[in-house]
Amino acid sequence: MFVRLRRLAALLAVLAFIPALPARAATPELPDRIAAAWRNDRVYVDDRLRPIPELDRVRAEAAAADFAVYVALLPRTPYTREKVSDLVTLLHARVGEPGLYVVATVSDSYWSATEELYRPAGLKGRSLTRVQLDDEQHRDIVNDRPAPMIVRSIQQAATAYDGRPLPPIPAGDLEPERAPPGRSATDLEDLSAFTGLGAGALAGFALTLWLVLRRRSGSGRSKPKAGDGEPMTVGRMQVRADEWIERAQRSLDRLDKRRGKSVKVMDQREDAYRRLDAARTLRDGDPDDLLSVTGAFVLARQAERGASGAKISPPCFFDPTHRSGTMPVTWADDVEVPACQACARLVGKGTTPNGLQVWRRSGLLGREHVPYWTLDPEDNVMVATGFGALSDDLPDRVARLQDGAR
Repeated sequence: MFVRLRRLAALLAVLAFIPALPARAATPELPDRIAAAWRNDRVYVDDRLRPIPELDRVRAEAAAADFAVYVALLPRTPYTREKVSDLVTLLHARVGEPGLYVVATVSDSYWSATEELYRPAGLKGRSLTRVQLDDEQHRDIVNDRPAPMIVRSIQQAATAYDGRPLPPIPAGDLEPERAPPGRSATDLEDLSAFTGLGAGALAGFALTLWLVLRRRSGSGRSKPKAGDGEPMTVGRMQVRADEWIERAQRSLDRLDKRRGKSVKVMDQREDAYRRLDAARTLRDGDPDDLLSVTGAFVLARQAERGASGAKISPPCFFDPTHRSGTMPVTWADDVEVPACQACARLVGKGTTPNGLQVWRRSGLLGREHVPYWTLDPEDNVMVATGFGALSDDLPDRVARLQDGAR
């Protein structure tokens, strides 16, 4: 009995002490933590990182710029791997100021960066992406430390901002020259064997899906109408596809220079090359066809993400030129498709998005623009796969088409 009383007294003492402990505040989300830290220092370094060299160099380059520069250095985690593009947007929304926003992440001593230049309202100039594409030395910058690529991004932003010429890159920031990488015979044999499998596996599925999408009566969804929206011009899509093809190649060049690549990284490399090869096939094979050029854009964007170590998401089924299809939605006789946030909101309200509009013949001499998914999937692999939104075999189907197989 005495022992039980002692235990009860000890428990009461503990309970009496607990309320006196201060309540621990919830950990702020990563964008909030970075934005708060930027009020004191616009170069944010995550506490989990090892000491980073040349931070003073980054701060000096940022201080010399004619615009604000915000830099965040982070470890590559599942969150930053999947949300790195959105993270730049979220950070700008929290800060609310124009300037250059750079988010650099590291994994296994390999750095990659995502940057965006936000101009003051009404101020126009060259796009940062275009300056980077024209910078022939950009792809040769070392990636074992972040300072060289961040400093170059600031210089490129200055060129985009006011047209000043780019300075030369110091030799110490460049990779030593080496022979261009190529695929081994084994790689080519494996790729050939892989693309030869299942040539007709999706033919029945594509036809069934097309019939389902065309049979819209009784679904309770509003039908897309010809005349809603305007088709994107082929010329504009060509520019976007070319930009992403160049960005994907630049990311792959950096990845090829990386030493000690793991099996996982090698798999990512092969997948990125597979998508980039298919993108170039579509871009060069039918350069004036909107569906082909859009397919090249989608595949090149996926190749760039894969080469950078980011998660590859399917495109938005309704409009593959939108952000990735990260939200599954039920549409058209309970068919589930991936959609971007904007299109997902419309579907949630019972409205079918206008989607990617393409021209279709109407009558003997006329034509009308319609959503791409209303075309016959037997005539185009982009329609059959929803640009890869319905099945992730678009690169392989493009390769089979190049070899003369359907």
